[in-house]
Amino acid sequence: MANISVNTSSGLTLIELMISLSIGMIILGALTTMFIMQRKAYSTQEQVIEMTQIARAAMDMIGREVRMAGYFNPANPMQRDSSANPHFVGIPASISRLEILADLTGDGDTVDVNEHIIYTFDSANRMIRRNTGGGAQPFAENIQAFSFMCLDGNGNPVTTDAAIRKIRITITARTVKSDPHHPGAGAGTITLVEDVFPRNLVLR
Repeated sequence: MANISVNTSSGLTLIELMISLSIGMIILGALTTMFIMQRKAYSTQEQVIEMTQIARAAMDMIGREVRMAGYFNPANPMQRDSSANPHFVGIPASISRLEILADLTGDGDTVDVNEHIIYTFDSANRMIRRNTGGGAQPFAENIQAFSFMCLDGNGNPVTTDAAIRKIRITITARTVKSDPHHPGAGAGTITLVEDVFPRNLVLR
């Protein structure tokens, strides 16, 4: 008697194929959405890191130069203005700019490199500018605000050069772009505040 083989296997029906494709598209869409969200989060994190680094680098350098303010060689005493003002002024009291003078070379003047520095805030371009005699050059960009206060040894605001013992520096940096997760919320910001003690001013 002959053996009769019957093929009972069958392929996917059209309905099964459509269901499989639909499930695949849903999974692919979810993965794509997750990838886009991760990219946005990564981009935001990069901006936050960059913003923080800019603020900290600016604060570190300004603080280092403020600490040197007022240095001079006692063998070459200086007069900054005239004989009527015989004391060397390391940080002139001002509310519009942070001026730093230090006779780093000890030659009796402040005309050498980095001996007379002026920091100002350019609000129109959101940056801190630094002038060492060649014009106000960009120093730190994407800065929302830059301010400072001249204080005495007890932390009280002062307006006279001789009373300055401490400088309170405030820097607010911002991200380049707005937060993509909160449209219309604006750029992210970070504010650093530091009290810097110019050690040479205490010797006056």
